[in-house]
Amino acid sequence: MKVQKIRLLIRLLESHDIPQIAKAFQQLGWDKPASQYERYLMEQVLEIRAIYVAFIEERFVGYLTICWTSNYEPFRTANIPEIVDFNVLPNFRRQAIGTQLMDRAESEIAKKSSIAGIGVGMTPDYGAAQRLYGLRGYIPDGRGLWYQGHYLQHGEEITVDDNLALYLTKELK
Repeated sequence: MKVQKIRLLIRLLESHDIPQIAKAFQQLGWDKPASQYERYLMEQVLEIRAIYVAFIEERFVGYLTICWTSNYEPFRTANIPEIVDFNVLPNFRRQAIGTQLMDRAESEIAKKSSIAGIGVGMTPDYGAAQRLYGLRGYIPDGRGLWYQGHYLQHGEEITVDDNLALYLTKELK
């Protein structure tokens, strides 16, 4: 019996992709409306951001974006592009789709910078991402946890949510 290999296509976002992407996230109950991807597309046209989308047999399965000028001040100051908003649909995880998206992002970043940056959430929802980034060689930037515009200080109390992040970097070859 012959096993058919899944063909993954990764390319830049195009306007006709937006309805399918928004619908996929709507079906998951995630707040990722079409307007978000319309803004991303405009930022891609302006070369502020690059959005790589992944498809298997014309079905959307995931994406990530590269912000060429990070909103995270230490990355912005050091001209470190940041991988932001990285998602693989739950039914397609653990199939190397995220790995291939990251390979593509790092390859594109390497054309402009010797370092890639990424932030990761600190709740269990981000556990797979935390592991992936560590396995790929990303290390903490050494500044500690970032929450709503500042680094956390010893004894500070916060509400743990999606705004709590640790920023990581990787030297690209």
